[in-house]
Amino acid sequence: MMRFSVPATAVTLFLTASWVHPAAAGAAQPMATPALPAKVPTSTPGTVDNSAAAAAARHAKRAACLKEAKVKKIVGADKNSYIKDCLAGH
Repeated sequence: MMRFSVPATAVTLFLTASWVHPAAAGAAQPMATPALPAKVPTSTPGTVDNSAAAAAARHAKRAACLKEAKVKKIVGADKNSYIKDCLAGH
């Protein structure tokens, strides 16, 4: 019984794949060439880098302030106000 189920499963999977994707059955179909867009939008090269750098700098400042708050063992609302003041001071 076990010997029959393995080939039967393989045939079923192959037929299912060929039904879903006719190219999987070996039928050669010509590939359609993708249409190229008329104009590719270009962005200013420095814009993306500057915003990413600014975000990285803000993250580093916040991480430093969080570390200071942890060292000083500040918690709760005091921690939030400390972080806001720390970020404003940097």
